[in-house]
Amino acid sequence: MNSYAARIMADLKKRNGHEKEFLQAATEVLASLSLYLEKRPELEKLGLLERFVEPERAIGFRVPWVDDQGNVQVNRGYRVQFSSAIGPYKGGLRLHPSVNLGIIKFLGFEQILKNALTTLPIGGGKGGCDFDPKGKSDNEVMRFCQSFMTELYRHIGADTDVPAGDIGTGAREIGFLYGQYKRITGLYEGVLTGKGLVYGGSLGRTEATGFGLCYFMAEMMNVAGKSFADRRVVVSGSGNVAIYAAKKAAELGGKVVAMSDSNGYIVDEDGVDLSVVKQLKEVERKRIKEYVLHRPAARYIEGCAGIWTVPCGIALPCATQNELDLDAARALVANGCFAVGEGANMPSTQDATDYFLEKGVLFGPGKAANAGGVAVSALEMSQNSQRLHWTFEEVDTRLKDIMKSIFEQSAMAAEECGKPGNYVVGANVAGFKKVSQAMIAQGVV
Repeated sequence: MNSYAARIMADLKKRNGHEKEFLQAATEVLASLSLYLEKRPELEKLGLLERFVEPERAIGFRVPWVDDQGNVQVNRGYRVQFSSAIGPYKGGLRLHPSVNLGIIKFLGFEQILKNALTTLPIGGGKGGCDFDPKGKSDNEVMRFCQSFMTELYRHIGADTDVPAGDIGTGAREIGFLYGQYKRITGLYEGVLTGKGLVYGGSLGRTEATGFGLCYFMAEMMNVAGKSFADRRVVVSGSGNVAIYAAKKAAELGGKVVAMSDSNGYIVDEDGVDLSVVKQLKEVERKRIKEYVLHRPAARYIEGCAGIWTVPCGIALPCATQNELDLDAARALVANGCFAVGEGANMPSTQDATDYFLEKGVLFGPGKAANAGGVAVSALEMSQNSQRLHWTFEEVDTRLKDIMKSIFEQSAMAAEECGKPGNYVVGANVAGFKKVSQAMIAQGVV
């Protein structure tokens, strides 16, 4: 890490010492930028990094709501508007008990570079709440969402900040949030993405992150003379990203043999039956252990960490941050894994990432590989602005082109930094170059 980046990192640790996920993300990005910063010493005089790592705005608020028993519950809500250098803030809303300000800052920071890589005019932001929608009735979720939006609405808008879904925030939650925004403001605008098709949503949005991950992986593997064809694939998670990553991997010739949730994982040597997974997770909202009741030849193993011991050629971590550690990375490599694509945000710990790169594993970092979701969200914004509705084929074609462009940008930047094949460095540098140019052009703001 060069002296400028090291100074900024030391200051971040002093001021944000309790925000471990944010510091982890910042360390990776600043280390990746060191070679680029050496060639651009004028950026230090401009205070570019000081501004880049500090959110433009961090909003916290209470969210009171009434449960079905008539008891008042109170949660903590957040929206971090990190950077509007290249467009309105854009990023999901995460509903999960683990949510705190540090996690939202890490996600918002990653979102800046991810959004820049899409080449679309969207800035970086993120939000969420420590509310857990699991086990809640539809009426409880509705009351929570209405309370959450009653505060959030004053900070967002179609040309200001456009939230989307994330962990815990699916079509049901987006619908309730949008209804409350419209009710309060009287505006029917594209202020949220991931909306239902009948009220402004986009075809292809549900599939976008998982499909985009596989499109990126296909480009990356093609350069190395490899592909999904006839390869065993392990996908962690069983939510939206995991399901559609598994679907596209299978369409591209791979055989998905394992998936998971927060309780455990399944192994199906005949290939995971996605229709069963979708029924369990999207319709019945049940745990993945129920899968073996439908597919008796499959196995269920309690505890999700062991999924990385299942032999595979391609691993797609699609669950949550830091789910794949150094021991898991060693197990994957020992069992013949040659490619890893991050469908979740920062699912690999730093030492796991370093190990993959050291061993020559093809590694697609999350801010590049999982950018398909936000890319199609931006396409949804475009359709809303134009009062148009594109076909699935139109959206999917644009998604493929965007993911190909993201790979090419990352590969080119890695080459320019003398790190060919290191797409972690490439993605960080390519995204930062675009954001920094916009920041310089707009002055000290």
